[in-house]
Amino acid sequence: MPIFAAGKKVSSFAGSGCRQFLKKTVMKIVFATGNRGKLREAQEILGKGFQLVTPAEAGITEDIPETGNTLRANSLQKAEYIYKKTGLSCFADDTGLEVDILGGGPGVQTARYAGEEKDPAANISKLLKEMTRREVEASAARDLGLETPHATRKAQFRTSVTLILDGEMHFFDGIMKGRIALERHGEGGFGYDPVFIPEGYDVTAAEMGEEEKNAISHRGKALRAMAEFLKDSSLRSA
Repeated sequence: MPIFAAGKKVSSFAGSGCRQFLKKTVMKIVFATGNRGKLREAQEILGKGFQLVTPAEAGITEDIPETGNTLRANSLQKAEYIYKKTGLSCFADDTGLEVDILGGGPGVQTARYAGEEKDPAANISKLLKEMTRREVEASAARDLGLETPHATRKAQFRTSVTLILDGEMHFFDGIMKGRIALERHGEGGFGYDPVFIPEGYDVTAAEMGEEEKNAISHRGKALRAMAEFLKDSSLRSA
């Protein structure tokens, strides 16, 4: 069971009256993504009490820096950038796919695994090719009598979310365990969904309905923890 941790106050920025958002029936928050799939997933999880705004809709059209060497560092960097630019409540996430046979990779490079273009199809192709290569190498080493751990297709998605609310930073994390399929299946979802089979299932995430996937997904777990925190904060300041 993944552990979700709401972070403590780390630092403050110049305020801009963000508490006003908590007093509204619908809370407006900037979500650091231009990915419509992620935006739709987050909106469904957070529900009608929240209105998600993209960086472009908040006036940020340039690329948001993402140069951290950990998922949390990246999500924090993106959230800080938006908050400093807009003064609005915001959150950012970074997600990594950690594959057993790849030693935990691609990890922080998940979105750019096949290049800066962030092409999901190319990323999947590289993943399957690299896993096949590692499996062949491991098998050959065992045939030669070398002690090589048996390769597995076990993998997990890890999401780290940073929320900045009233200048305070809070962190939420979620994990979804599973394995990598031998080939693509399904037309739904986005990213690596066509090759990721969640633990306890025999279909890929791309073959699942959005509601079903959101109930078990890494991002869903982190966002639900954040939503509960936001609702509690709203009640306390009402």
